Amino acid sequence: MQHGATREILIDAHPHIGTNKLPQIISSIRETILAHGGEVHFEKRVEDIVITDGQVEGVKLHSGETIAAKSVILATGHSARDIFKMLADKKLEIFAKPFALGLRVEHPQPLIDSLQYHCDVRPDGLPAAAYALSTQAYSRGVYSFCMCPGGIICPASTANDELVVNGWSPSKRDSPFANSGMVVEVTPEDWKQFGTDNPLAAMEFQSMVEKACFVAGGGKQVAPAQRLQDFVSGKASSLLPDCSYLPGLNAAKLEDVLPKEISLRLKEGFREFGRKMRGYLTNEAVVVATESRTSSPVRIPRDAETLMHPQVRGLFPCGEGAGYAGGIMSAAMDGERCAERCYELR
Repeated sequence: MQHGATREILIDAHPHIGTNKLPQIISSIRETILAHGGEVHFEKRVEDIVITDGQVEGVKLHSGETIAAKSVILATGHSARDIFKMLADKKLEIFAKPFALGLRVEHPQPLIDSLQYHCDVRPDGLPAAAYALSTQAYSRGVYSFCMCPGGIICPASTANDELVVNGWSPSKRDSPFANSGMVVEVTPEDWKQFGTDNPLAAMEFQSMVEKACFVAGGGKQVAPAQRLQDFVSGKASSLLPDCSYLPGLNAAKLEDVLPKEISLRLKEGFREFGRKMRGYLTNEAVVVATESRTSSPVRIPRDAETLMHPQVRGLFPCGEGAGYAGGIMSAAMDGERCAERCYELR
């Protein structure tokens, strides 16, 4: 709260700050760090970790500068492919890790309100309705992820030739749309074509799907999309409904874009969700590809006691990027653990 969030986050079952408020909140957090003696370095991309005889000595920046340090907390987030590749090139232990991949589905918010509140019009005082859905389809989990009531679908790609989408909600959750990731578990069976011993195999599978979606969208971050009922039925959509995704949509048969193992299970999952929420499976909804950054496709190992990489003293793999968190809160808590252990073992 001291940085700008409302007091309601202390008592709400699903606390929500609002993505539109985060820039100001992050700036306030940065000011607190600086006021307590911390430093923040912009445009200082780390390109290498300096290691001597199994001990961290610092990090090397893209400018050629080296920052000396006996301890480095590696908290990159789940999409730092350059860091994952650097660790693999240095022959440090990392492992391909299961994650989840699929689509983002968007409905009109009034439709979700009516399904959840069982009324024609959402009464004053009730928030935009949310949902959480999960099932098993052909022995794999299919589930909703990062549901955004009154939300917006946004581009989230990290490379020019890949297409990734995500979702967010403003603080008032007042968009006319409701969107959610709808994803399928990805297993070693999916990425075996990239090598069973390749620590980056899951990441390369992830990238392959994102590149296929970029091509299907036609470039410029336009996303391939299909009406929901059409996707489940295997029919092409001649026209697409209005959508919050600003770069735009390109009608495509997503079963031809996504891996068969993924699209088959998504279809079965949507059928089951349509039975759980009558009216959910509708052509008023649109599915947009691809939702692929649910978690890191790599795990960076660490000792359970010291939290350091087993091959490098002073290197603390941390948070989602290392495979030890699954969201904002768990990543923050893991960051605290790593910072405390780093301090204790100085």
